[in-house]
Amino acid sequence: MTQMNLYSMPSSGNSYKVRLLLALLGRSYTHIPCEAGSDALSAAKAEGKAPLGKLPVLHLADGRVLNESDAILWYLGAGTNWVPADPFAQAQMLAWMFFEQNRHEPVIAVRAALLCYPERAHLATPERMAALLDEGHALLALMEDALQDRDWFCGTTPTIADIALYGYTCTAGTRGGYDMDRFPRINGWCARITALPGYITLEHQP
Repeated sequence: MTQMNLYSMPSSGNSYKVRLLLALLGRSYTHIPCEAGSDALSAAKAEGKAPLGKLPVLHLADGRVLNESDAILWYLGAGTNWVPADPFAQAQMLAWMFFEQNRHEPVIAVRAALLCYPERAHLATPERMAALLDEGHALLALMEDALQDRDWFCGTTPTIADIALYGYTCTAGTRGGYDMDRFPRINGWCARITALPGYITLEHQP
């Protein structure tokens, strides 16, 4: 049977989330790297491999296609210990995943992108960068508070919400310029994720 194919952007936190969960699950797949501005990305879009025009995209063995990183996490995590069985716990997990995509990613990831991708540098005005810095620190403070007296964001074991939040938080300091010394609980949480069996870094290429 043909295995899964993952079209992902190596430098993207959204794509990294999916690669990380696949590694933690020990799942086999073919990785098609499509970096920003590359011919591979242009070809993937032109050939209809990225139906919504963005990555990551998971192509299943039976021909079905899944878009959106957190939807892919849900699909891969279903039926495993990464998704709790209790409906309320599932809802809590999803709430953090919605927070990540609606509030966290548009700030933390965007500031990093403005700093790291030369083609976006013209958008990095001092006013915008300062606003993103302040808003990002406020969002990280919410996460810091949520980790009081707990190791993970939902329950006593890691869930796909932790993977979703980790994708851009793990590089918030190095790529986004956020002061991570303010957030010892987040740093401890990141360390617990890196200690999980099967963990891979953002730079790891399957």
